[in-house]
Amino acid sequence: VIPSEDAHGSEYVAPSDKRREWISGFTGSAGQAIVSKTQAYLITDSRYWLQAQKELDENWHLIAAGAPEAPKDWVEWLVDRAKNSKIGIDARMITHEKASQLSAQLAAKGSKLIYPPQNLVDLLWKDKPQRSKERIFIQGREFTGKDATAKLAELREWIKAQPPATLSYSQAPPTPAQVHVGTLISSLASIAYLLNLRGQDIPYNPVFQAYLYVGLDRAILFIEAAKVDEEVSRYLEGLNVERRDYNDIWTFLRRREWKEGKVIISPQTSYAISLMLTHLRYTVLPSYVEEMKAVKNEVEIEGMRRAYLRDGVAFVRWFAWLEQKLQQGYEITEYEAAYRLTEFRRHQKHFMDLAYENISASGPNAALPHYTPTRATARVIDRETPYLNDSGGQYRDGTCDTTRTVHFGRPTDEQCEAFTRVLQGHIAIDSAIFPEGTTGKALDVLARRALWQDGMNYMHGTGHGVGSYLNVHEGPHGFGIDVPLVPGNVITNEPGYYNAGKWGIRIESALVVKRVTTKREFNGDIWLGFDRLTCVPIQTKMVKESMLTKEEKAWLKVRHLVTT
Repeated sequence: VIPSEDAHGSEYVAPSDKRREWISGFTGSAGQAIVSKTQAYLITDSRYWLQAQKELDENWHLIAAGAPEAPKDWVEWLVDRAKNSKIGIDARMITHEKASQLSAQLAAKGSKLIYPPQNLVDLLWKDKPQRSKERIFIQGREFTGKDATAKLAELREWIKAQPPATLSYSQAPPTPAQVHVGTLISSLASIAYLLNLRGQDIPYNPVFQAYLYVGLDRAILFIEAAKVDEEVSRYLEGLNVERRDYNDIWTFLRRREWKEGKVIISPQTSYAISLMLTHLRYTVLPSYVEEMKAVKNEVEIEGMRRAYLRDGVAFVRWFAWLEQKLQQGYEITEYEAAYRLTEFRRHQKHFMDLAYENISASGPNAALPHYTPTRATARVIDRETPYLNDSGGQYRDGTCDTTRTVHFGRPTDEQCEAFTRVLQGHIAIDSAIFPEGTTGKALDVLARRALWQDGMNYMHGTGHGVGSYLNVHEGPHGFGIDVPLVPGNVITNEPGYYNAGKWGIRIESALVVKRVTTKREFNGDIWLGFDRLTCVPIQTKMVKESMLTKEEKAWLKVRHLVTT
């Protein structure tokens, strides 16, 4: 099995970790390659089916996970076929949670996972890129709103608050071996957040490859020395964070250098780490740092407001440029449009990079939710179908993610009806009010209800958490996820509709969860709603007003910037 992820479970990976892309030729960010003695398979979800069909050669079989009559994911596909089999995987590239579940399912089929001492793809990949040695840098308090010292202290209080790992029926006091003494963090975004540091190891994601052990009285950052300059070295000393080489993590684990006691790991920690620790030495708990990171403080929220305002300025200036060029008769390709938008963003204050590759799509390409154009194969933006742009900038004060769909000609009735249904779902989420404890999953139906009325739907999620100058996809919350939304969560609202082979529509804005005052205040001050961060107009050319309710028309006129 050749996963997409790296040793830290990252969704987007460094060039040196793109093993699945190298072996298969498939460039999407999600999917698993599985190679047997006689066949090769690529399993991916609906966002990438059409892209995978184009990119895979005749050696590969595409498995469309989630399609009718198809397995829901690669695990189900593999378990269904396993019989007295040995299945190899690099233990660093699979999470503790997934490996534990998969091992149990395979055991029932007389099969088991095997962990080769070396990654088999690495043995074949002769011109494999070197691991990044880019310098890391400090993300100041003017952007984070909270010192790393305070974050570390809060994490240590959480470690102390975890009950000892005693047997439920035992009356004896806990032994030193049962007490929690630290946590090992492997998530790159969590390490960057906790230490207020950022890096440049993964394109579009300001993170750096490292591990972090936080004990009650010591902390150790495992990172390549070349990445740490004098300033950052002094900063880490000031935090009482020791520094050791990246690969020293395995020595640290093997020698049990924290001495007695249990180490807390998250379910997303690599299985290689839990194998090295052995089950007597660790406790698996949801990541507390993920929870901390997901609740933005006032400084982070204000920073994101400013970032979205500047990003919106760039988006609107670019849209005016594009519209003018097309009206003048110029032929603009999807690639050139994306390139020009990046140039508009580069002129904004605090711009660091893009948040992800520009999705710039016209005609049938817009029906591919994650299509990115190349200079050689990009289509000319036409005037018969909607044009979809999903993009955003990485700024020191916030990460942006915006999608708008526009039409440069005369839209058809079918396009207008689809756009209006998508817009109705977008409005329903944007204006939702809900009590504390409501999960993103409970609200998801609001985005789909209008589409469902006409027998339409979309196969991707309705929205995800967003980082504060960190990863554009952030957990643990999201629409479609059973995690309660709380004030300070930032989340995207992005329903869509894709007419395969013809055109696609998506509207996406970023929202922050806030407390709201309601008329009746049943059960007190428990009501929540959303504040919109995105500052980009929605084109109304494809809106069928006759389909809108009175409230939806009012939302368009009063609550949102609109452009004709």
